[in-house]
Amino acid sequence: MFGKLFKHNKEQVQLFYHTDVHCHIMPGVDHGSQSVEQSLDMIRAEMEIGINRIILTSHVTAVTFENTQESLTRAFRVLKQAVADAGLDVELCVSAEYRMDEYFDKEYKAGHLLPMPGNHILLENSFQQELMNLDDLLFDMQVKGYKTILAHPERYSYYSRRRKRYEQLHTAGARFQVNILSFTGYFGEEARDSALWFAHNGMIDYLGSDMHNIKHAHIIMDYLNSKEWRKLSREIEPTIKNDLITW
Repeated sequence: MFGKLFKHNKEQVQLFYHTDVHCHIMPGVDHGSQSVEQSLDMIRAEMEIGINRIILTSHVTAVTFENTQESLTRAFRVLKQAVADAGLDVELCVSAEYRMDEYFDKEYKAGHLLPMPGNHILLENSFQQELMNLDDLLFDMQVKGYKTILAHPERYSYYSRRRKRYEQLHTAGARFQVNILSFTGYFGEEARDSALWFAHNGMIDYLGSDMHNIKHAHIIMDYLNSKEWRKLSREIEPTIKNDLITW
């Protein structure tokens, strides 16, 4: 199946880094991959574009995806065994994308977070409005030793007309992870414009696929072969820290 999907990409352009810090490849825990087979196809796609280290960041969200350390670790063990059985030469690490909501507040206070190596933590804002006490939370987490990364800030439309807020958050220590999919226009022109603004202002710290399915992989692969990406990648490469997260 994989060969049929990707035989047209024999000259596929690869990324300049090798670690994906944001994806939904873990099977059956959120609205990303729904099976081990889908996960393996997505991992093969990652490898096709030069990724050999993947941090699995499944959603942890109130009501919809109330994942725990135990549920994510259990799914991780299943996927890791499947990857070994398939003979795929890729490193996997389990973490999460935490929506800052009431469920996160409970898990954070209980000390139940599952950070990336180096105590990096991927945080997601609401798409409706900024968390009321965001500054206080980020400060508290940084004092406790977490290295906070804000997931896809270009997708929060309430920031698009107040970009000074981006500068405030970045100066305060929040790092920014932008989705490659945003550059393609997949999330709309507003998100694309904001992503390009981050690029032109040297404020992209991490890039992520935010891959939920094989369709996303196809879109990313096509974009990496574009002239726009070749130019953009040279501009943003100096600020990207993906491969500095080691385990």
